[in-house]
Amino acid sequence: MRQKALVLIAALTMLVAAFAMSGSRDHVFAEGPSVPIQKTEAGMSSTNVKYNPPLPKDAPISIRDAVMLGYDIMNHTRTYAGKYVGNTLNCSNCHFKEGSTEGGKNGGLSLVGVTTKYPEYRSIADGVVDIVSRTNSCFERSMDGKPLPPNSREMVGLITYFQWISKGLPIYEKIPWLGLKHIKSNHKPNQVEGKKIFSSACASCHGADGLGTKIAPPLWGKESFNDGAGMAGLANLVAFAHDNMPYLVSNLTGNEALDVAAFVTSQPRPHFTAK
Repeated sequence: MRQKALVLIAALTMLVAAFAMSGSRDHVFAEGPSVPIQKTEAGMSSTNVKYNPPLPKDAPISIRDAVMLGYDIMNHTRTYAGKYVGNTLNCSNCHFKEGSTEGGKNGGLSLVGVTTKYPEYRSIADGVVDIVSRTNSCFERSMDGKPLPPNSREMVGLITYFQWISKGLPIYEKIPWLGLKHIKSNHKPNQVEGKKIFSSACASCHGADGLGTKIAPPLWGKESFNDGAGMAGLANLVAFAHDNMPYLVSNLTGNEALDVAAFVTSQPRPHFTAK
């Protein structure tokens, strides 16, 4: 009997260990819905990632104030984080609906799942950066401002908001709606044609001088993003314009997006200086 009991205990121990190991591989995040991993034909792992961000107002009471502050900063950046901003832009000018969209056509740059990507290597930094550093890069470049202290109320609010809308998504898996879809084209960008396209498709919102209006942000000049921002790069602005401009109707062809982006990126803007 004693020998049978020892055998049974050993078997149960191995079973528990096997279950624990399979659980740690098959599910990511203890909180939120578990996401089963599926095997591809090549034997690699991929995840059934679903877009389903929770609403800011539904955050637990213990973090709700921080989440709502992050939400407010996304919408009204100068109002809620003004001492770190150097222009008139808001985060939501690129991250539509506070970054809660599914990206793609007319969705701007989504932030749902962004916290699952970091830390990651970024060539612009020539090293691995965390989500705090990545957020500060936006403030220094896109907002032409200065970095937020990591433990500041504003930074904590932003990161908590990013974490909340990323709830339930697996770490380091491909999130299909993040980032820009760059255009492959043999078309040579034409700034002269781009100026014409700007006048006919963009000026009514961004102003004939490109310096912004009450309904759209400046695309160049002292109140716009500086030359170190992602949107100052031709490939990024082409992709963004093609998917999102004109606002909510995105009807530019690939060649038109190339031409108008070439025109916009040729205009004067602040020079990036690390602070």
